[in-house]
Amino acid sequence: MRSTPEALIARYDLRPHPEGGWYRELHRSPGQVCRAEDGRQRAGLTVIAFLLTEGQLSRWHQVAGADEVWHHAGGDPLDLWRLPPGGGTAERLWLGPLAEAGDPGAGPLQIVPALWWQAARSRGRWSLVHCCVGPGFAFEDFRLMADLPPAERPAGADPTRL
Repeated sequence: MRSTPEALIARYDLRPHPEGGWYRELHRSPGQVCRAEDGRQRAGLTVIAFLLTEGQLSRWHQVAGADEVWHHAGGDPLDLWRLPPGGGTAERLWLGPLAEAGDPGAGPLQIVPALWWQAARSRGRWSLVHCCVGPGFAFEDFRLMADLPPAERPAGADPTRL
């Protein structure tokens, strides 16, 4: 029997995420690292479980000073978009089981470099992923595109659309 979003939310004690979807931090390295670009201390690595249900969006957002690795964990594939910090053309990546990968941008793992904008949407009823951030995630490094004045958004980006 296939899991339901409600069962996953209860089982993993997921909470609403500010970007949309549901999450829970699974791991935060006890060791600290110093980021070269700004000298800030961060955990070496953080990992979350992140669930998107049908119709939910992971809204356009950016994480400063850390790369993010998305791993498909279950459910339906999802579309992951990424956009360079200065704008340009958004790239759509497919994240899902390897056996279902059908194009060069497809696979069970995708990477979003530090400062790149990212957004995601499930291709079905629900998608569960694990997101690993290194150096570790801190909400002070997180920005939603919709919170920025239009003049500060990447060229041609619309924070309400994927």
